[in-house]
Formats: sequence, structure tokens, C-alpha cells
Amino acid sequence: MAVNPDPKPGRWILPLVVLGMIAFTYFFIRELPEASPDTTLVAGSTTTTAPNDDTSTTAGTGNGTLDPDVQAYLTELDEVNTALQLLRTEMVTVNDGFDADPREIEYRDAEARMTTVEVDTQALADRVAAMTVPEGFETSHQAITSAIDTAAGAASDALDGLQSDDPGEIRRAAVVAYTQAADNFATEVENTKTAAGVPTDG
Repeated sequence: MAVNPDPKPGRWILPLVVLGMIAFTYFFIRELPEASPDTTLVAGSTTTTAPNDDTSTTAGTGNGTLDPDVQAYLTELDEVNTALQLLRTEMVTVNDGFDADPREIEYRDAEARMTTVEVDTQALADRVAAMTVPEGFETSHQAITSAIDTAAGAASDALDGLQSDDPGEIRRAAVVAYTQAADNFATEVENTKTAAGVPTDG
């Protein structure tokens, strides 16, 4: 009777199976294509958004430009301000010319020119009141409206003073109020542009 040199031959089966699995896994992994550097993983994807460089304004589009509605609003404010400052110069010129000694602007001419200033200033005030104000600019627009309305009222007072029997105090005070209102309007426009992130001359 032959003697079995290994009374438990089955104990070699498990190590052989494990060794075969390891070898299979090794060769299988080697056959996989290498991942491309441009490969995007679907799972756990993290999209990185470039930081907004426009940190000076909430009105920016994120690429350094203004929202079109904000840009249109600021452009119209500039137009109104330019017109108002021309009227301011006209008001002072007429008032000084009427008060000059000898008089440089006669009453009829002064009345006509102050009437034009009054009408044109009121038209500007109506234009400001009709403007579409972008979100976030409501408070500054109130200050802008207040300034232009004050200018319109002062223009009317200056004309009334000219047409009245008053020796000139009412007219002169109204002209001072008009110039101050025009200055305030210009300041508020610059403040609004600064809030929007637009560089100003100041």
C-alpha cells in the first residue's frame, strides 16, 4: 500500500485560487487605457468659477462691464447733468448782466432768457422723474430727483422775482439756490457713478 506523502492535499487549493486571482487582476489592470489629462470625472465633479474681478460694483456683469440698464441710466444722467450745467451758466450770466452797472442785459431780454431757463429746467426735472431706475439705485435717485426739483423751483422763483416789484433780493436768492441745486445734482451724479464702479474725474 502506497503512502500518501501529503495527507491533506486540499489545503493547497485556496492559496492557488488566491494567487490566480492576483495574477488575473494584475494583468487586467495593465490592459486598461491610461486616463487622459483632459478626462473629466463625472462623479464628484467640481466646477471652478473664475472670481469676479469687478469687486467695485454690484452693477457689473462679472467681466468688468456694466449691466446695459445701468449703463443707459448713467448715460442719461450725464446728459441731464450737462444740460443743467449749461442752464446754470445761463442763469448766472443773465442775473449778473441784469445787475451790472451799467446794465448789460435789459429787462425784456433777461425775462425771455430766464423764462427759457425755467422751462428747460422743468423739462429736465420731468425727464429725471420719468427715468427707469435700476435696482439698487433707488436711494441715490431720490437725491438726484430732489436736486433737480429744487433747481426747477429756484428757476421759477428767480423769474418771479424779476417780474415782481422786489428790488432784487428774491431773484438773487433764487439764483444762488439754483446754482447750489445744480452743484448738488452734479455731485449726486458722480456719487451714483462711483457706486456703480465707474471711474470719475474726481
